[in-house]
Amino acid sequence: MTDMVFGTVAAKPGDPILPRWWRSVDKLTLLAVILLFLTGLLVGMAASVPLAERNGLNPFYYVYRQAFFGFLALLVMVLLSMASPRMVRRLGVAGFIFGFVGLALLPVFGTDFGKGAVRWYSLGFTSVQPSEFVKPCFLVFSAWLMAASFEVGGPPGKRLSLMVTIAVAAMLVLQPDFGQASLYLAAWGIMYFVAGAPMLLLILMTGGVLWSGYLAYHNSEHFARRIDGFLSPDVDPRTQLGYATNAIQEGGYFGVGVGEGSVKWSLPDAHTDFIIAVAAEEYGLFLVLFIILLFMAVTVRSLLRLTKERDPFIRFAGTGIAAMFGMQAFINMGVAVRLLPAKGMTLPFISYGGSSLLAGGIALGFLLALTRKRPQGDMADVLGRERVQTPGSRHG
Repeated sequence: MTDMVFGTVAAKPGDPILPRWWRSVDKLTLLAVILLFLTGLLVGMAASVPLAERNGLNPFYYVYRQAFFGFLALLVMVLLSMASPRMVRRLGVAGFIFGFVGLALLPVFGTDFGKGAVRWYSLGFTSVQPSEFVKPCFLVFSAWLMAASFEVGGPPGKRLSLMVTIAVAAMLVLQPDFGQASLYLAAWGIMYFVAGAPMLLLILMTGGVLWSGYLAYHNSEHFARRIDGFLSPDVDPRTQLGYATNAIQEGGYFGVGVGEGSVKWSLPDAHTDFIIAVAAEEYGLFLVLFIILLFMAVTVRSLLRLTKERDPFIRFAGTGIAAMFGMQAFINMGVAVRLLPAKGMTLPFISYGGSSLLAGGIALGFLLALTRKRPQGDMADVLGRERVQTPGSRHG
């Protein structure tokens, strides 16, 4: 799609796929994702042992499952990163339609696994969380609509994408899953900003989100309990936040030692939502900083490469996925250190979970495909040519 824009020449059809992919893919982002997965396995060896023991399984049962789904996710990521922007758009639109139906049917066929929120489909041997898979496809679908609005005689894509976003967020709130709904809205808002949204509209949307939070606080006991716990000046040491805060403090710079941490025995979600607390306690501040650096490398590097893109769809979709990836990591770690109220959100490629890993592989596969180098000049070159040609056209 972009390969033919502004008179550029696409790669020769006869070029081998793998060499062409290797020359064009962002290797630094690829390396950072692999390191995140390997770090997740390292931390998972400590975090998942108590869960396996409670369920009477092999101590490393969940580590083996994490490795299986992780390698599958990396394979999916690499395969998708070879796709063209047009193929990414097609897969994203088809995936969103399928996932939207899955979200709509959750109240009928879904389960909450005793956690009070109907977010999963139980398949017997495993479970699937549709909201994880819908995220990257939703962003691609929204980017497609927004880009279409820039075409001459195109549809009102921005307005349509807003309607779709409200519908998806409403279904997530009904689960209830306020954290995912907030993430969807924030990622879409960033895409809309890049697409040239009026500042007044963004302010009105922010006000609407705050008003929705006010209503949720006064009508949802689950939501109000989390907000009250976050605003309380004192942290109950017997709560998840209390255990996580104490673990981070105990870890110091170098940690208490591999396998010597205690928080994993106290937190029921130590292997998922609060895995960063396990990493901080057993491996210390330096591993946490390394994890943060990897997330920053993926997000910032991708955004920088997207600034050189001229195709609106690629810019919007890539920006949305990169922002979503970075924000999800920030929210997960922010909850552990009490910067944000508890939201029940996994840390991409670090937390245990097949749905989270596979969805992360799809998202990063799309992102790597969209940020590949293509035979097109930089945006500055195009603007420079336009400035040179404009005076001539006036005198002609």
